Amino acid sequence: MPLYIMEELSTVKLETDILIIGGGAAGCMAAIEVKKLNPGIECVIMEKAHIERSGCLAMGINAINAYLAPDQTPEMYVKYVKDEFFGIIREDLVYSIAKGLNESIKQVEELGLPIEKDQYGNYRNRGERSVRIYGERIKPILATAVYRANAKVLNRVVTTNFIFDGERVRGAYGFGIRDGRFYVIRAKAVIVTTGGASRIYKPMKTGDARNTTWYCPWNVGTGYAMGIRIGAEMTSFENRFVPLRVKGVNAPTGTIGQGSNIKQRNAHGEEYLEERYKHLGGRKCLSLYRLMATLQENRAGRGPCYLDTRDLSIEEEKKLKEEYLNMNPAIVLLWANDGYGPRKQPVEIGAMEPVLIGGHCQAGYWIDRERRTTKKGLYAAGDVAGGAPKKYVSGAWVEGKIAARVAIEEVKGVELPHINDKEVNEEKERILCHMNGRGEISPEELEQAFHKIMDEYAGGATAGYELTESKLGIARKKLRKLEGKLQLLRARHKHDLVKCLELIDRFDVAKVLIEHLIYRKETRWPCFQNRIDFPERDDANWLGFVNSVYDPVDDRLKVIKRALK
Repeated sequence: MPLYIMEELSTVKLETDILIIGGGAAGCMAAIEVKKLNPGIECVIMEKAHIERSGCLAMGINAINAYLAPDQTPEMYVKYVKDEFFGIIREDLVYSIAKGLNESIKQVEELGLPIEKDQYGNYRNRGERSVRIYGERIKPILATAVYRANAKVLNRVVTTNFIFDGERVRGAYGFGIRDGRFYVIRAKAVIVTTGGASRIYKPMKTGDARNTTWYCPWNVGTGYAMGIRIGAEMTSFENRFVPLRVKGVNAPTGTIGQGSNIKQRNAHGEEYLEERYKHLGGRKCLSLYRLMATLQENRAGRGPCYLDTRDLSIEEEKKLKEEYLNMNPAIVLLWANDGYGPRKQPVEIGAMEPVLIGGHCQAGYWIDRERRTTKKGLYAAGDVAGGAPKKYVSGAWVEGKIAARVAIEEVKGVELPHINDKEVNEEKERILCHMNGRGEISPEELEQAFHKIMDEYAGGATAGYELTESKLGIARKKLRKLEGKLQLLRARHKHDLVKCLELIDRFDVAKVLIEHLIYRKETRWPCFQNRIDFPERDDANWLGFVNSVYDPVDDRLKVIKRALK
């Protein structure tokens, strides 16, 4: 890459009342809520992709998995989530989400989302807390509502760091993927909605297919990393999520199994949940145990394992294909290409690589009930917010609305900050040093080394998701050593530069993850956090949260316990 890239780079300076970083479900809803409550408030979404097809809803969804049926209450929902996570959740956060679920779903339906209904006009359920939708265009629907609300959107701009004065978050820096500009956005309040972190671990697939992951590959933990770097308190990184998916295409197994009588069978045709794992709840066991049972069947030589779809009727098979077309069309194309469908052949299932996500599990920012982080002027919502698992898309909408309402009130009287040129130039140099010709390592090369460490020593798929303190200690040392090579990353063009920045962010997230995994000396969530050197759950000592705060001055991470709230 020629040296004149640095000289051509121009700086764009903008200011706004509220800056929303990330244009996924939570970010779009936050912007809609801001403009609904106060049209005079200036609001900007900064999105690394394009809000019409970004975030983990980019391909669409076929169900909303957090919903209160008429016979359910918020208290019942809290109990369900608490039971699923063995007693450790932020009940105050989950309760506030539960209260707003149905209202948010109705709001998005009014924006144009088609929701399947029965002959009486009631939502058609898929399982106890899930409703069926036609959601292939859910992101375009949300994006249209954002534009209609007159919120400003910066598409194709990657956020690189918060603007932080030591006391308050005052905005953020960004890099334009398409225009190559450096963005300096001053704001009175910042809502971070950047999603969770994939690609921390070695992908199950290799080569060009390596980004065919369960969680969208462009969600790499940047929101986490930016908060870590300024010393925001984080929680529950050790509560990883390992999804059980349709093997080969990573399609959701819940589309087939949730709310149905379809059985999980091993290679011998045995319905193993009932036959061997009845003590865990049998076919009604927690999703975590369904994963664990499948892994154990494979280790015992009774795999591969399947969802037995051969008893589906012709109409049920057609309906199943329609549902996948709303979320993961790859599996339908596979069936068509191979000349068979789920009625002819059972669907093979398997586990994916671990991810960090605050929507299914609970890794993320430590927040109060109003979604304030521990840094003034910074709020978190959706998958990046910790402590409230099983929020899914509707819970992300609720959190986006809560954060928006609070931010609107708290920007009153806040002055836009002055940012001196020295700070701007330091951040510009930090992100562009990889394009000045000094680097000698491609991001792909360093990523392979990074993934090898995480996969083998920090409980990746190759290690059977198993964790020990000795191996985690090796991961800690190897990451520290490899981290020194980040300054040698080389970018050939703007997209390479984004890869470099994403890899730096993933390093910062991985370091925190490893410390959390070491600190919790029990097995609280089998498969997700499987300490084989501490195989039992220990409520006497560990019924609480593992949190951490990074000190950027001393370059030291402090890990702490927090009591249940």
